[in-house]
Amino acid sequence: MKDEVKLLDVVALINDVPQHRLHRGEIGAVVECHGDETFDLEFVAQDGYTYALVTLPADLLIPL
Repeated sequence: MKDEVKLLDVVALINDVPQHRLHRGEIGAVVECHGDETFDLEFVAQDGYTYALVTLPADLLIPL
């Protein structure tokens, strides 16, 4: 999946991430790519508030 996800891509979660209070289907943006197939993702509310900035593995993401 790493080859499909790139910096600044919009992605959706394919599973819940309860430790960060994120749910399947939430949409975020890739803000950093790491060499170990993990990505820093920013999740932003409609009012512009960042409610999560987390590092997640590629197998939890699907590019939109």
